[in-house]
Amino acid sequence: MDFSSDNSWSASAEILAAIAEANAASAPSYGGDDWTKKLHARMSDIFEREVAVFPVATGTAANALSIATLCPPHGAVFCYESSHIAYDECGAPEFFSGGAKLIGLESADGKIAPAGIEEGLSWLRAGDVHQAKPSLVSLTEATELGTVYTQAEVAAIADCARAHDMRLHMDGARFANALVHLGCAPAEITWKTGVDALSFGATKNGGLCADAVVLFDPAKTREFAFRRMKGGHLMSKMRFASAQLLAYLENDLWLRNARRANALALRMAEGLSRVPGIEIGPPTEANAVFAYFPDALSKRLLEAGVRFYPWEPGKNGRTLMRLVLSCATPEDDVERFLELAARSARPA
Repeated sequence: MDFSSDNSWSASAEILAAIAEANAASAPSYGGDDWTKKLHARMSDIFEREVAVFPVATGTAANALSIATLCPPHGAVFCYESSHIAYDECGAPEFFSGGAKLIGLESADGKIAPAGIEEGLSWLRAGDVHQAKPSLVSLTEATELGTVYTQAEVAAIADCARAHDMRLHMDGARFANALVHLGCAPAEITWKTGVDALSFGATKNGGLCADAVVLFDPAKTREFAFRRMKGGHLMSKMRFASAQLLAYLENDLWLRNARRANALALRMAEGLSRVPGIEIGPPTEANAVFAYFPDALSKRLLEAGVRFYPWEPGKNGRTLMRLVLSCATPEDDVERFLELAARSARPA
């Protein structure tokens, strides 16, 4: 039973079939193919306006190149202190931007807020060349703690950013999971609320190896194209990435996959809440469950071969553990795990 990450699971059959179909003949390279052209049209339809779409191989590339495009080398980026860009990307945003400074903000539920941004700004002297210039806010949707920003929350952050002449980036590695939780259209949680660029994730939700950057500001399109090439992320056989993304969007596969993963996560959270000694942490709003496990119980489950991992260091004999559900996770695995957890929690 593997609940370590949605990256661990298989790609959707529809996406594998699309890759095979794209492999049937030759096609123009570097994005000149029909699949990439269709992807631009499809994304523009989904987001209800003309957008620029740039397929890339990884979410790290999507984030780092987006940030580099929106933030100057002397700029400051406000983000959640344990965000993926700050904690899990080996300094890629700083590297690709030429030295932009990431400023982490505290949050109990993974969601930053205007008050936190304002507090962070209070430590910077506006216009002082001795300090980084506030230039960008980056938020993650769904968050690293499995919570989801509402439209009102994103709009409030965007308003705060604009008031201080900053742009807004959204890391949407699990964008589909957030979308099905909110039940809104993609436009309503992105450009209509003030988002300038979206890192559009597919790999964690049934993709094989394809994410994308969606730019809502046409003025940044040319610059991003050069940055992607210089950064080594312009794929020569772009059609294989674009074919994945097209299949991901076809017949709402991306939403169906996310809906299943979210439902399994809710089932997991509800079941764990009934296990003695386990306490659910932040609310389960996407496809990740965070719960405080007694360390002895975690040890027994890990020794039994279950894969999941600690999110925060243990305190008072308990540790906040993360369990991630995938669109490909067998439903039986959830039930088997809950039964195992209940048995393992009983006194010897």
